[in-house]
Amino acid sequence: MNNYHRSSHEKKRFYKRKSFLLFLGVFIGIILVAAVYQTSVYFSTDKSCMMCHVHPHAEDSWRLSSHVNNGSGVKVHCVDCHLPPKNDTWAHYTAKAKLGIKDVWGYLTKDSADFDWEQKSELEHAIRYIPNASCKECHQNLFPEGINNDGVTAHLYYEENEKKLDLQCISCHLDVGHHNPNYSHGKMTGIPGLNTASTMVDTSKFFKDTVRVTEFKNFTEQIYGTAVSFNMIAIPGGTFQMGSDSKEPFHKEDEAPVRKVTVSPFFMAEVEVTWDQFWAFYGNTMSEGRTPPEEVYANNSNPNVDAISGPTPPFGFPDQGWGGGDRPAITMTHYAAETFCQWLSKKTGKKYRLPTEAEWEYAARGGTETPYFFAGNPKDFSDEGFWRKFFSAKTEPIGEYVIYNKNSKNRTQEPSAVKANPFGLKNMLGNVMEYCADKYSPDAYSKTGTEVKDPLNTEGTEWVVRGGNYTSDASQVRTAVRDYTKHEAWLKTDPQQPKSIWWYSDIRGIGFRVICEPDPSIGAK
Repeated sequence: MNNYHRSSHEKKRFYKRKSFLLFLGVFIGIILVAAVYQTSVYFSTDKSCMMCHVHPHAEDSWRLSSHVNNGSGVKVHCVDCHLPPKNDTWAHYTAKAKLGIKDVWGYLTKDSADFDWEQKSELEHAIRYIPNASCKECHQNLFPEGINNDGVTAHLYYEENEKKLDLQCISCHLDVGHHNPNYSHGKMTGIPGLNTASTMVDTSKFFKDTVRVTEFKNFTEQIYGTAVSFNMIAIPGGTFQMGSDSKEPFHKEDEAPVRKVTVSPFFMAEVEVTWDQFWAFYGNTMSEGRTPPEEVYANNSNPNVDAISGPTPPFGFPDQGWGGGDRPAITMTHYAAETFCQWLSKKTGKKYRLPTEAEWEYAARGGTETPYFFAGNPKDFSDEGFWRKFFSAKTEPIGEYVIYNKNSKNRTQEPSAVKANPFGLKNMLGNVMEYCADKYSPDAYSKTGTEVKDPLNTEGTEWVVRGGNYTSDASQVRTAVRDYTKHEAWLKTDPQQPKSIWWYSDIRGIGFRVICEPDPSIGAK
């Protein structure tokens, strides 16, 4: 009996101890869970975000934004925009962990004074840190009281095309979370510098005469009825090797076979068409722009066109807030560029047009036969390749002649930022891609003989663009590189129906340069 009682007593003690340990474990677990939760809550506060994001840009622009500085009295916190909604627990906390680790590492190893905050506020960077689901979590009604007609049109387009085109709210509403005084959302009702009710233009500075060209040499064009002028460079005719062979670094198949091409003399603009030039065209021709594109292209060979329809107002500011003036005009369609050439021809009495692909490459080479018109191997300048993980690419002398991903500050630059090529032309490589008169075909070179004069390809659905742009790697700004328009993709987020025939919504690095055909009477050679 004694053994029995002892055994029973020991079992009771064992169960009590086990129960106590279980209770203690549960209690400690609850405390740990509560502690982890409270820690998580703390590190989701605005204060905790500002511990790592110490630059005034982050906090000051947030406090000035419509998500804080608004009439409703509601404040939207950092995590409300920068993390997926909490109802998607896994996505929310995994994103929180990734961003947290990245922020802590950056706080410990980097100096915020070295950050390019202007670049980080650009759409390309910001869109990676704003989940679309977070926008929709709060903005469940896309048609709130007070929305205007343009807003209704844009949001209807969003609803119909969100999944198909992967549309993002931030694409149109970039400044709602961090205020940017240079950003404007909505359809433009006027262009700075035009003669509107709030802007007076000094017409005394307008040119009263056109420029006569009596010999084949450089001249300064002046646009009648405007204050705009620009330099034209006389490009002598000649023969060159067009394209590249397989020995050239980063060679692509559509650059071959190399052809012996002869081009006739022409004048080419020293720089890409600037905003000053394009806004002069806009102000002079502004209308509903209903001339069909096929008629515009047909009129290229007709110098006696009476009326030229101009662009409709763009949706948003096409200069992206980077500035106008001498910066290259961007985001216009090939159709708009062709129409500009027609208008310029009528204003000056000369024959202006887009360059053929052969004329463009001949002018870009400037008499050279190397990958660039300056000395250097593309492999030394490019970020592509295994060794770039260990050694930085060279930036000289390419940085003196080309605006590309290494020196662009993620935006276009004025022509004064670079040196000219041997013909005296600036920005033939980099800054913005330039439209050509040719349709694109990957095998265009093989469709002609090995020797050809003044070729022009008219078969294809997209247009040739040349030169690369401010986002391009050095390998993409070689003189022989060919590219083409992506019309549907570049119109992806255009909310207008029908879509604009004048302006692209999803491409920044596209522009154009004009050439002028010499009058046969001046005997150009």
